[in-house]
Amino acid sequence: MKMLLVRKFRVLILMVFLVACTMHIMIDLLPRLERRGAEGRPGCSCPPPAAPPRAAPRWPSKHTLRILQDFSAEPASNLSSQSREAAERAAGGGGDAAAAAAAAGGEGAAAGRPRRLIAPGAPRPPPPAHAAPLAALFQHPLYRAALPPLADGDLLFNVNSDIRFNPRAAEQSEWHNEENEEFLPTGETSIDSYPNWLKFHIGINRYELYSRHNPAIEALLQDLVSQKITSVAMKSGGTQLKLIMTFQNYGQALFKPMKQTREQETPPDFFYFSDYERHNAEIAAFHLDRILDFRRVPPVAGRLVNMTREIRDVTRDKKLWRTFFISPANNICFYGECSYYCSTEHALCGKPDQIEGSLAAFLPDLSLAKRKTWRNPWRRSYHKRKKAEWEVDPDYCEEVKQTPPYDSGTRILDIMDMTVFDFLMGNMDRHHYETFEKFGNETFIIHLDNGRGFGKYSHDELSILVPLNQCCRIRKSTYLRLQLLAKEEYKLSLLMKESLLKDKIAPILYQPHLEAMDRRLRIVLKAVSDCIEKDGYDNVVENDFNTDVNTVATER
Repeated sequence: MKMLLVRKFRVLILMVFLVACTMHIMIDLLPRLERRGAEGRPGCSCPPPAAPPRAAPRWPSKHTLRILQDFSAEPASNLSSQSREAAERAAGGGGDAAAAAAAAGGEGAAAGRPRRLIAPGAPRPPPPAHAAPLAALFQHPLYRAALPPLADGDLLFNVNSDIRFNPRAAEQSEWHNEENEEFLPTGETSIDSYPNWLKFHIGINRYELYSRHNPAIEALLQDLVSQKITSVAMKSGGTQLKLIMTFQNYGQALFKPMKQTREQETPPDFFYFSDYERHNAEIAAFHLDRILDFRRVPPVAGRLVNMTREIRDVTRDKKLWRTFFISPANNICFYGECSYYCSTEHALCGKPDQIEGSLAAFLPDLSLAKRKTWRNPWRRSYHKRKKAEWEVDPDYCEEVKQTPPYDSGTRILDIMDMTVFDFLMGNMDRHHYETFEKFGNETFIIHLDNGRGFGKYSHDELSILVPLNQCCRIRKSTYLRLQLLAKEEYKLSLLMKESLLKDKIAPILYQPHLEAMDRRLRIVLKAVSDCIEKDGYDNVVENDFNTDVNTVATER
């Protein structure tokens, strides 16, 4: 009798083990079976109709085209997420920079000047009297000033325009030209068929991420919204969840899901370093940066993503896949892995499986275009009780101006531009910034990680303006544009509203946020005016124009 019980117990253990193994195998195969079932015909056991052969998605490797991309060397990047609350608004009239004004001013083929891979468009006629404010803004002389002529050393990539690109070469390990790494792989397609993300990369120069009327930027924004997502993985680093999404054309973008509704403000008791990062802040920051004519934020667009088909079914990141679940309300949710807000209690849930987020185009990979990370001199303490040195020393700027790279060149003016940009957004989270290493200290600051902007519309954080108040320096071009945007016909809030309506998940900003920007703009102009009254115009406003701005007609 005792032996019989022992045998029954062993058989029971074996059956439990077999059931567990079977369930594990089924869970692993379930996504593939769902995809196969979706491709077949409903109610028919026959094989699905023949489709063109398609290469299976692959993870990024050193021997694929994805090596051309990466988002940031800074580990503490941005994020956000949760369900869609804003109803889509029909896009009204009013164009943006590319739709309303094309690039003018042909580039000569004079000897000694580099060949431009992306030629500027034909000259555009002036906008009609009834043109939208945004179109009129980009036709203003302040937005048509020419940059200095570009030498070979001013281009991030010196590209041979006779060498063509073949997407099939991305699958081969020998595509990389070891003898001349600055050239791209050869192929059979024409130069115009380069993917838009690649056109964006090769258009980067010492003075800007992209030119004012580069048609590839508008096309890239469309790609971010429409390109098929072939693989998804969590991005390491940072405090909150963000995903790396790879597209069918080998482009990549950083996805930050929605976590707050448009009208929600940051609670007053929240510290700046524990605030949620908002996807709509990333989108709005790109449009604000372009309206200010900085062009230092990589292209960002909003997208509605199917969490089942476009994230769960295409990811090979098991850590991410295992965090998917169905909520009591029958919505698809996931939470991933990160330092903060990655738990069942802070899960990102769709309605039922649709989630809204921002997609920021990657910058070139660090192996091709190294970037240097700098500590912001006006970095906050990121401590609940301690204060940073600049918060207690009113003469702190004098010390900064004696320290490289702020003791020469334009870096201190770049910091002032970034200060104005952050104050208009209410962004207190600017601990580091980056520049392209190739250009040394004479280049612009890349405005990355803007997710903690637009958190409060009822409060203006004046401490963000401390660098401007302490240093009393600003570019003349920046100052004149700020004065222009304070005028009724070029009102900043109206321009932002018009520009943001182009995004697929508009409205992007709650109306009080738009009104807050007008209020903050007046505060910035008052701060500059006080500096001029104290130190004199010539000591405060740095003339960065090569010619009289009222006679400038050349565009790029």
